[in-house]
Parts: sequence; structure tokens; C-alpha cells
Amino acid sequence: MSSSREKAATNRVLNFLCEWDRGNKSTRMQMLQKFLQENTGKTSPELELEFAQAASLFLTRITAWMRLTYMFSTCLQLQLRALGVFLSAASNHQYLFEFLEVGGVMTLLEIISQMQTSEEEKAEALRLLCIISNAGRKYKEIICESHGVKVVAECMVKSDSEETQHTASRLLESLAHGNPTYQQHVYEGLVSLLTCSSPTTTQLTLHTLHAVQVVVKTPHPAVVEPLLNLLSSFQLEVQYEALELIKYLHQTEVREALLNALIALLKPTKVLQDPAMEKMNDLPLFIQQAAAAKALRMLAVETRETSEELISLGVVHHLLYAMGNQEHADAQRQASLALMHFVSSFPVVEKHVCRAMGPALFNSFMHNAELLYMNMDEIQADILLSNKVDISREFRDQNTKS
Repeated sequence: MSSSREKAATNRVLNFLCEWDRGNKSTRMQMLQKFLQENTGKTSPELELEFAQAASLFLTRITAWMRLTYMFSTCLQLQLRALGVFLSAASNHQYLFEFLEVGGVMTLLEIISQMQTSEEEKAEALRLLCIISNAGRKYKEIICESHGVKVVAECMVKSDSEETQHTASRLLESLAHGNPTYQQHVYEGLVSLLTCSSPTTTQLTLHTLHAVQVVVKTPHPAVVEPLLNLLSSFQLEVQYEALELIKYLHQTEVREALLNALIALLKPTKVLQDPAMEKMNDLPLFIQQAAAAKALRMLAVETRETSEELISLGVVHHLLYAMGNQEHADAQRQASLALMHFVSSFPVVEKHVCRAMGPALFNSFMHNAELLYMNMDEIQADILLSNKVDISREFRDQNTKS
């Protein structure tokens, strides 16, 4: 570029910056809108060419204006989107450094935690934090050191916007990857979110927790109870994510605790202690009972070793009990399907189940296990509820001899 062209470009940029410095809110909004139209998607070298190697001067001005006005939500979404042009530009490390140097991360976290910030503005701020996090380990550490995990987790719980919730979950997952210093902190933060009442947040938390669990590897023992509590959810998406995480955790150090807890759910304790409870209050327990039976069948069919372990832990007795629960058809159906796997795979189980059911009910079970609940009368159901089947010792002895 000739010196005359360089001088013209420099003058144009200086005039642009002077207009910004002297401009009011309306003028700056127009300038930001034009900037977005003309520069979205540009690389760092292209932005430098556009601003005569002085793009950082405009970045600094946008950042300073946002930090002065974000509490009043003055054009905040527009400011955030303009910052996104710089932070998302290819070869953006200089821009990232300059933004962080003036406290950009803390400002974004404060924006997210403000009650008056709109959901659209929160989502935009979270997107910028995702860009920063994805830039590398040192950036992830800066966000975590600024209490970012807590702020983002709280935002995820309190938000009623799916866009905000999704962006927050992506950020938490990003903070866990390639961040060994803080990945456990992120993981524990996600575990704490399992008690959230929002179905969308819970579903996203489970999905993200699964991804982070793979990174962390060793599970926290505290994950089992809140995870299994989610099997009582009325939301199929939540149940699906919970079952997927259970499938993974089954291969880890919490395996035994997980299997024992799933088996225990086949006999809901609250219902046993208080038979007079209203049916609607019992429904989540029966849904959990059905999901537990489904989970046990899912785990049992994966390996014979798991099937044998479950039999040794007394799963047959508990499945028969669940089959007798005429309060919830799906619990009966799932328990029947699970029991069929064990009966078909182990002759000793078939012998004891036949004895517990009686010939007529057992024949119906073998003919169509899935629909057995439809052909069961109250007497047969009571027999299953009061069954005393315990083949754990016999099964263990048989396996020892073989």
C-alpha cells in the first residue's frame, strides 16, 4: 500500500474513532450495527486491514463503554455481538489478550449474574465465554479462577430460556476439557445440579455430566443417589440421559453401589411403609421402579458377568415383587422383561421362578412376558409380592463348583 493510501486509511479510522468518542448512544448504536454488517466473520488480519492496523483501539472503546453501562443494559446485546466479531476472529489471540487484560471475563460473568440482564444478553455473554474457553487451557483457568463455574451453573438453574441453558451447558463442558487443574471442580458443580427442578436443565446437566465423566474418569460416590432419583422423572428425555449415564457408570468404581441401589428401587420403601399414600404421590416412585427394572435389564444383557452379579445380589426376588405391583403397569412390564432375561439365561433361575409363580402363571409368563400383567389376577399378584425367592447362595455355590 502506498504511503498516500496508508495515510488516507489512517485518517478514515481516526475520523471513525473521533465520531465514536463524540457520539451519543444513538450514534454509537448505528456505528455498531454498521460494524456488524460489514465485519462479521472477518479474520484478525482482515479486521486490521479495515482499521489500518488499529482495530484494537475500537475493541478497547467497545469494551470500555460496555463496562460503564452494562448495569443499565444500554445496547448490551449489540455491544456483546460486536465484541464477538473480535473474539471469534481467526488469529484472535491479541484481541483475547487485550480483552482479558482489562477484566473482560469478570465483566461477562457479572453480566450473566445480573437479575436485570435479559436472557438474550446472557446467552450472548455465555457465547463469548465459550469462545474464550475454547481458545486454550490458560483461558479456561482464568474463567474458573474468576468463580465462573459457580456463576454459569447458577445461571443455568435460574434461566427459563433453552438457548441460555444450552449455551451454559456447552461452556461447562468446554471448561472441563483440557483443563486438568479445574476439571474436578467443573464435574462436582455438575453433580450438584442434578437436584435441579427444571427438566431442561436436568437433561442438559446429565448430557454434559456424561461427557465430563469420561474426562474425569473416576466418579464421585455422591453421583449415584441424585442420578437414581432422576429415574422418577416424568420427562422421557431426562430418563434417557439418566440411563445413558448409568450405563457408563456401571463400568466404574461405583458399579456395586449402583447395582445395589437399582435393585433396592424395585421395592419402593415409602409405599411399603405407608400403603395409604395417595396414588398420585406414589406415581414418581412407580415410575422410578419401572425405570430401575429397565436399567437392570439394559445392564444385564450387556455381559453375562453382570447378570451373574445381579442374581447374586438378589435381583430375582425384587423383580418378582415389582411384577406384582398392580398400581403401575409399566413397572410390571419392565420387571417381567428383565426377569425373562434371567430365566432364559440361567436354568436355576427358571426353576425357582416357576416354583414361585406356579405352573399356570409361569406358562403365561413364558408365552408373553411383556403382557403378563394384563392376565394376572389379584391372588397371583399377592403371591409375587410376598415371594421369598432367594437363590443368591445356591447360585454362588453352583458357580463356584463350575
